[in-house]
Amino acid sequence: MLASEVFFSKVSNHHENQLPFVMYRKPDGIEINGLLQSSDAVFYAENYTESGFVFTPFEALKKGVLIPEEDSEFISTSANVQSSFQSTSVTVKRESEKEIHIDLVCKAIEAIKESSLRKIVVSRKEIVETKDLDVLAVFKKLVASYPKAFCYLWFHPKVGLWMGATPETLLSIYGNRFKTMALAGTQRFLGSTEVLWGEKEKEEQQMVTDSILQNIESFVKNKSVSEVKSVKAGNLLHLKTDIEGELMDNNLHGLIKSLHPTPAVCGLPKQDAEKFILENEGYDRDFYTGFLGELNISKNNKPDTELFVNLRCMQYLAPSQLQLYVGGGITKDSVAALEWEETVNKTRTMLDVLLK
Repeated sequence: MLASEVFFSKVSNHHENQLPFVMYRKPDGIEINGLLQSSDAVFYAENYTESGFVFTPFEALKKGVLIPEEDSEFISTSANVQSSFQSTSVTVKRESEKEIHIDLVCKAIEAIKESSLRKIVVSRKEIVETKDLDVLAVFKKLVASYPKAFCYLWFHPKVGLWMGATPETLLSIYGNRFKTMALAGTQRFLGSTEVLWGEKEKEEQQMVTDSILQNIESFVKNKSVSEVKSVKAGNLLHLKTDIEGELMDNNLHGLIKSLHPTPAVCGLPKQDAEKFILENEGYDRDFYTGFLGELNISKNNKPDTELFVNLRCMQYLAPSQLQLYVGGGITKDSVAALEWEETVNKTRTMLDVLLK
């Protein structure tokens, strides 16, 4: 394990030399890991038998970008880091977004009422203008601010720079054991996880859980499902159900395809919801609501995989400009104005790091 100064100096040099890298801290993790790719080539995960760090877009047919383990230096340091980043002035451009997003939510509600669709997750982007950012310092602050999230900073000179703090696991594989989660429903955290949830949120959570169980049926066995519980993610609360079991036939590719995109970021039925999103959102989600993480990384003489859904994230556009992504699940009982407010609350995960 490297000293913190050495670790971040190596990452900074890699960034200055325009070479791909990723650094990340797992939920409740005690170390920050990094992969420093030796060339600026773009590698892809073709069938998820590869090893490295994968970053996959939302659209199911698009391949994930891979930082290969065999072409990279693996480094780590303690997650107990101090950030030099100070709060900065921020200008959020969302004036025109409110009406557009409310119209999109209304269109989604109508589509649900008039078809077999039961849920559609609609999203929007938000431009944030600020002073020149030290992205490594922002990442350190993410790590310190959100200990229970998967925090990351990912860069490829031919693809872009993204960072985030996501609360949602797509899939964990240890040997032949797998673990995933159903996550839905949102309300602000006001000091306690002992809260009341409305029927809309509870119904949405059950739909997500049932869909995941149905989709993974052909790839797993000996499943167990936990009770629904409230979990804190930054300044928000969500409903969460843990799902565990055994992977059959080592078919990791099939299991990933059955899960992604999840009902929590796409909708139900999945194919119909994705079609609505691609035709109506009016922008490219790119890596937002895709997934990322360790793919078949060698540990203890066996490959482990830990993948996370790319939520609560931002894309670095320029030294003074960031793009935030945010969304929410729509059902027949949704209220468009409240859905707008939910997206505003969700932007706080990233904005608070810049403002506080």
